[in-house]
Amino acid sequence: MTAAESGAQGEAGGPGAGAPGAESTGAGAAAVGAGPRHPGLVGFRIAASASAGIDWTRLDETWALAGELDAFEAGWLSDHLSDAARERGGPAVEALTAAAALAHRVRGKWIGIAVLANTFRHPSLVAKAATVLDNVTGGRFVLGMGAGWHEGEHDAFGIPLPPIAKRFDRFESGVATVAALLSDAARTAPGITRDDPHYPLRGATNEPPPVRPGGPPIWLGGQRRRGIALAVRYADGWPMPGNRPGDVAYFAEKRDEIRRALELAGRDPEAFTFAAQLSCGTSAAERREALAVATAFVRAGAGHVILGLPATVAPDGLAEVAREVAEPLVAAVGRQGASSAR
Repeated sequence: MTAAESGAQGEAGGPGAGAPGAESTGAGAAAVGAGPRHPGLVGFRIAASASAGIDWTRLDETWALAGELDAFEAGWLSDHLSDAARERGGPAVEALTAAAALAHRVRGKWIGIAVLANTFRHPSLVAKAATVLDNVTGGRFVLGMGAGWHEGEHDAFGIPLPPIAKRFDRFESGVATVAALLSDAARTAPGITRDDPHYPLRGATNEPPPVRPGGPPIWLGGQRRRGIALAVRYADGWPMPGNRPGDVAYFAEKRDEIRRALELAGRDPEAFTFAAQLSCGTSAAERREALAVATAFVRAGAGHVILGLPATVAPDGLAEVAREVAEPLVAAVGRQGASSAR
């Protein structure tokens, strides 16, 4: 893929560049490099498909409560400028600033965004923001990236949404640019030079650098041939799409497809994280069903499960999700997910 190629003085490492043993610049980075490159089993989020009624106070209080609940090892945000469940309008918070503002609520836990729309921001700014969040979280930030899709919010805010082929061309370039700037080669001069048709770099350095060697893990949500190829080249993980919550069969199909592509590329599928998403609803019966679905996801190979909470029951409903879904799931399969459940 031309957009993914790098004619660099310093060239980005591939997936796993931040693996244990990678070069680091200090004891803190070395400690992070020796730690896990993915969150534990269970994460939480205000479901992107059920965010009606969200405001800052509700979101902040939900994350504050999550910080007190041991069952959750990660907090997640979506990236929309309005309600993703509506064609136009509705509440949403900007993801990168929200992640930075909420990080102090969940100290010691991972923070992830699934997924940032490449159409919203220049990838160089994404790389700089991801570096800040990597430092703020002590190396516990997951950078999810996607091509962008919601026509209504793009039109409302005056943001171009190119046809899918051109949009994906830019997405490929964006991922390559972010990966280059998060790589260890970008820590010092001569930095990164890339002759890219969309996002060229000229001796760019990313200083101060990420605390995690190789930068934060990148998760890519591709579903088709080009998306899967891009994930195989650059990603550490794959989050299933938020518009198919609870679809175990789809998850299993895509997981198998991506694992085959990883093997063909000479990558170890066991080092790649597959994340499932589901909604926990508003009632005890729906939470019981969510536990069954979450367990099925783990049996199908999920290494991370994101439990969605409707905004209307937050923040207090998060404690019920922890007690009735997250805690029983961890008790049944262990904190390492798929590796301990099969």
